[in-house]
Amino acid sequence: MRASDAERERVAEALREAVAEGRLDMEEFEERLEAAYKARTHGELAPLVRDLPTPGARSLAPSPSPEASGGVDWPSRIGGEATSRGAFAFWGGFGRKGTWTIGRKFTAFAMWGGGDIDLREARFESAETVIRCFTIMGGMGVTVPPELTVRVRGFGLMGGFGDKATGEGTPGSPRVTVTGFALMGGIGVERKQRKAAKRGLGGAPRKELG
Repeated sequence: MRASDAERERVAEALREAVAEGRLDMEEFEERLEAAYKARTHGELAPLVRDLPTPGARSLAPSPSPEASGGVDWPSRIGGEATSRGAFAFWGGFGRKGTWTIGRKFTAFAMWGGGDIDLREARFESAETVIRCFTIMGGMGVTVPPELTVRVRGFGLMGGFGDKATGEGTPGSPRVTVTGFALMGGIGVERKQRKAAKRGLGGAPRKELG
């Protein structure tokens, strides 16, 4: 079976973890990493992680269908070059929303200003993403879809770091960690439906009940 960009990236992540843990020396790591990015099939990828812990092997499991993933085709949204790795606001604001690719590490700072980070339609450079949010006398919001796996670990000092989003997503979902701090300000992380989900599968707006 042909390998996807997301599967190549997951094998690369497993190799990075292995060299960090001392399971591979740098020379072998570089050889396997090059082979991973050149691989075209699962048969070429599998030997690269066969002697490593389970996470690398799991990366070659069949990708869950969009139906099993809440209608989200996660493999198609993981991988590719990041279009943004950070945001800054001073006496103003910033916004990241719509179709954009977030870097594996994204840092946002707002002082006497605010910002909005919306991941509902975003792509992900890596299956593991860390968003670091810092605000001083400002505000910031992170919006995630219900299908995304999220962990929130921030704190507030004379301010607040709200968490309405921590929880598991659907199979194949990226894992996003939101961390940082709010000083005399506020940061909130919440789940909202994707626009496509609100419209329904046929693209027409859903009729409200009640």
